[in-house]
Amino acid sequence: MDPALALAIFALGLAFGSFLNVCIYRMPRGLSVVHPGSACPKCEKPIRFYDNIPVLSWLILGGRCRNCKASITPRYLAIELLTGLIFLSCYAIFGWTLAMVKFCTFGFLLLGLIFTDAETFLLPDQLTLPGLGLGLAFSWFVPVRDLASLLWPAQSTASWHWLSFCDSALGAIVGASFIYGAGAIYLRARGVEGMGFGDVKLMAMVGAFLGTKLTIFTIFSASVAGSLFGLSTVLIVWMKRTRRRMARSHESAAVARKRAWASASIALRRHRMPFGVFLGGMAMLALFFGNAFLHWYWGMF
Repeated sequence: MDPALALAIFALGLAFGSFLNVCIYRMPRGLSVVHPGSACPKCEKPIRFYDNIPVLSWLILGGRCRNCKASITPRYLAIELLTGLIFLSCYAIFGWTLAMVKFCTFGFLLLGLIFTDAETFLLPDQLTLPGLGLGLAFSWFVPVRDLASLLWPAQSTASWHWLSFCDSALGAIVGASFIYGAGAIYLRARGVEGMGFGDVKLMAMVGAFLGTKLTIFTIFSASVAGSLFGLSTVLIVWMKRTRRRMARSHESAAVARKRAWASASIALRRHRMPFGVFLGGMAMLALFFGNAFLHWYWGMF
C-alpha cells in the first residue's frame, strides 16, 4: 500500500463516518440529512465547524457539547473509526480499484443499517433501496462471478457484464426471497411478525453486492449468531431471576429455577431482537472473510 494514499483513504472514511452519524440519527426520525446543519440534540445550537472534525473534536471536547455540556454518545466516535477502518481494509484488499469503491460503499451502507437497527429497530429505505440499486449497477463494472457465470455454457459469447449483472440480480432475489419466506413461516407458526420488510430489503441489497453464495453464507451465519445471542440472553435472565427468587422469596433452588425459567421463557417471546444487526454483521464478515471460509470449508470434503 502507498502510505500517503492509505492515510488519505482512512481520512476519507472518517469523514464519511461523520456523515453516517447524521444519517443514523435523522433518517429514522424522518429528518433531512442535508438541512439544517449539525446541531446538538440537547440545546439545539449549531455545531461549529471546528467542533465537527471527525474523531478529534469528540476527543478534545471529552465527549460533551461545548455549549450545554450534554454528553455525546461514544457511538459517534466508534462509527467514524469503524468507517475509516472499513475504507482502509477495502484499499488493502482490493487496491486502488473500482472494486475498492464498490465495497467501501457496501461497508458504509451496512454500518449505517447495523447501528440504526440496533438503536431503533428500523432499516431505513433511504439506505437499503439505493444500496440495492448501487449493488446492481456496480456488478456491470466489477465482476461478481457467482452461480450464473459458473452455470453458463463455456462457449457462450455472452458478455461478462451481463453474466455479472445476472449474478447480482440472482443474489438479490435469493436473499430477499429467503428472508421473506422465513418471515411468512414464522408469522403463520407463531401468529406474530418475526421479520419485517426492512430485513427483506437489506438482504436484497446484500445479494446484489455479494452474489448468491455469500448471501446464503450471510443468512445461515446470521441465524446461528442470532440463535446463540437469544439463548445466552435467556440463560442470563434465568440465572439472575433464580438468584433473586432464592434471595427475596426464600424458595428452594429447584422451585426457584422452575419458576424463573417460566418467567425467562415469557420474556424471550416478548423480547424484540434486531435481526438486521446480525444480518449486517455477518454480511460484513462475508465481505472480508466469506470466500476464504467457504474455500476452507469445501476443502474439508
